[in-house]
Amino acid sequence: MSDEMKIGAYICNGCGLGERLDSGQLETTATRDGKAQVCQQHDFLCSEAGVKMIQDDIDNEGVNRVVIAACSRRAKTDAFNFENVSIHRANLREGVIWVRPDTDEMTETTQEMADDYIRMACAEAKFSKIPEKSGEQGINKNILIVGGGVAGMNAALEASKAGYPCTIVEKSAALGGATAQLYKKIPTKAPYADPEDTGVDEMIAAVEADSNITVHLNSTTTNISGAPGRFAADISAESGSTETRDFGAIVQASGFTPYDANQLPEFAYGKNKDVVTQMELEALAKEANGGAIKRPSDGKEVSSVLFIQCAGQRSKKEGHLEHCSGYCCSASIKQAMYFKDQNPAIDTTVLYTDLRTPGAGGENFYRSGQQKGVIFTKGIASEVVDGANPTVKFKDLILDEDNDLEVDMVVLATGMVPNSGQPTRAELTDMDSEDAEAEKAGEEVEIRVDVESILNLDYRQGKDVPHMANGFADSHFICFPYETQRTGIYTAGPTRRPMDSYQAREDAVGAAMRAISEAENAGLGRAAHPRVGDLSFPTFRKEGCTQCKRCTVECPFGAINEDEEGYPIYNESRCRRCGTCMGACPVRVISFENYSVDTVGQQLKNVDIPDEFDEKPRILVLACENDAYPALDMAAQNRLEYSAFARIIPVRCLGSTSLSWITDSLNSGFDGIVLMGCPSGDNYQCHFVKGSLMAQERMSKVGDTLETLNLEKERVQTFEISITDIHRVPQIINEMAETIEQIGMSPFKF
Repeated sequence: MSDEMKIGAYICNGCGLGERLDSGQLETTATRDGKAQVCQQHDFLCSEAGVKMIQDDIDNEGVNRVVIAACSRRAKTDAFNFENVSIHRANLREGVIWVRPDTDEMTETTQEMADDYIRMACAEAKFSKIPEKSGEQGINKNILIVGGGVAGMNAALEASKAGYPCTIVEKSAALGGATAQLYKKIPTKAPYADPEDTGVDEMIAAVEADSNITVHLNSTTTNISGAPGRFAADISAESGSTETRDFGAIVQASGFTPYDANQLPEFAYGKNKDVVTQMELEALAKEANGGAIKRPSDGKEVSSVLFIQCAGQRSKKEGHLEHCSGYCCSASIKQAMYFKDQNPAIDTTVLYTDLRTPGAGGENFYRSGQQKGVIFTKGIASEVVDGANPTVKFKDLILDEDNDLEVDMVVLATGMVPNSGQPTRAELTDMDSEDAEAEKAGEEVEIRVDVESILNLDYRQGKDVPHMANGFADSHFICFPYETQRTGIYTAGPTRRPMDSYQAREDAVGAAMRAISEAENAGLGRAAHPRVGDLSFPTFRKEGCTQCKRCTVECPFGAINEDEEGYPIYNESRCRRCGTCMGACPVRVISFENYSVDTVGQQLKNVDIPDEFDEKPRILVLACENDAYPALDMAAQNRLEYSAFARIIPVRCLGSTSLSWITDSLNSGFDGIVLMGCPSGDNYQCHFVKGSLMAQERMSKVGDTLETLNLEKERVQTFEISITDIHRVPQIINEMAETIEQIGMSPFKF
């Protein structure tokens, strides 16, 4: 491949572009201002003939930078997929003609928008390189599965069927996890009327019979280093022996621990032997094996039982669980049936505040419980009084009166605590402001934990995957289920979110497929979700690095470590290509081959800035490619108009925004800047987890800088955008245009 850069610009006249825009003028702009050596027009660029025209120039004219002046970069990606060239898009359809009215008065400003996008795409092409593999790749199809419950076993079985060898590491002496302790499970098939056999024995037999699956019992992972495609895991047995194996990807299916009912003294747990947890009742039911269930205190056959739902759950009291564990209501219905199926005369009462039975058959299972005579009472238990028979005091929420009920046995639905391991450094230092500041400054902070690690990762950021506020492994149910902040490590089952055994098995299939995908991607040098297929990876200019460690600390994925001298070490396979490190770097020495400070900076510098007397302001919009840019495209599809003075540049993540882009755009004469990133916080939608939040923190300091320059704070604004905000995004741009009209043009235009 020739090292000489040769830009080919291709202008489409289809989809109304030829009728709305002066294509000849666009061609002149591409060749004169954009310095495109080749420029051609076509009536339908995405047609077979149009694609062939471009391919011929690549093959015969040496074009290696292709500028497509047509529709959005999100459209026609299959058609405009050329090998061994960099591809750049000038969005003239969604970005220009679909957001501007088709009137004679608007023709001039509409054409100016299109000309600018041509200049911007050509500028991006000039400063981009064609990404190449790092040369560190090698496909490793072995999948490590930490946890041998139903989620771990099903992940192994499904991956094995796809031809991927698996190794299960189980801490206990047997496979099966929590489900193996159950007498029966919640039904998984129609008519969803009765409890089912757990099926654990059959799963264990299938695992043991599969030559593609290796099982280590009484074992743990004592160290995991490396990255996707080349993880190295130390598997240590209880006897003390250790074996090191290499893996392509990891599934963490470490399950859950039942909530400690000893933290509920008001319910007489630990005082009265006949107050038990759901898991303890399962043991009693297994012992009875279809016969009469006997209470622990005296062996008497139970003739009345009350289930207290949400015991220590869905509560903000100290020591309680804030979350709903998801399976408990269905489990109580199932356990009530243990009694009713053995003897319909047994009194069974389920005391609940909100009855939740998720899944396809949840409602049918609830109805079946009613038909069998299970009593469902809406109420809140306040106390269990110890005695020969425990007495439950509760508030009846239907009758609005206090009540009490003496029963033979009380069952507490205590819920699940995920086995997710230790908090990360960031999660720990968030608890202490001084430590947090020290961590951000790149200083070493002593990590104090009393939780046993599950994975024992050799990562600077911590030994386990990051957690959400309630302790479950961090993932987002909309944007990236199974994904964690540790690339190539996928969580499944109750360690990821609350669920029952059936859901855990289904969850394991998704995690296994993601692990397989990442093992393959890593072998090809390609990025993981959401930039799947991206070959680029970050590099830095060592002579300019100040060793500030901001890139290391702010990387959401633990992709950056430091060498002995304090310089960053980039682990390409862990990197998600978000560019957060690039935005964090104060000296601008971090870049990607196809995304850098220059690829964006040169775009904004190549926007034509009219002087103030033309009364044509310029508004820079930096839009996250995952939510904000698609929302803008959909706004265009709905023909929602926004200001002709806006110039939109998509960014990988708002966290990649360099402050130099803000200063350069202001110095270039832009009158206003709008940053659009994903929602942050507990219900974040940022595909790169914390990028949007970090950008907001950085931008919060820009206001002070603007004031020192005698510029109004209103000139730079940051917004959180969901992909569904199709009506809001044009409104934000138009409001910025109105703000500029009120406060006036930037004085920097001079």
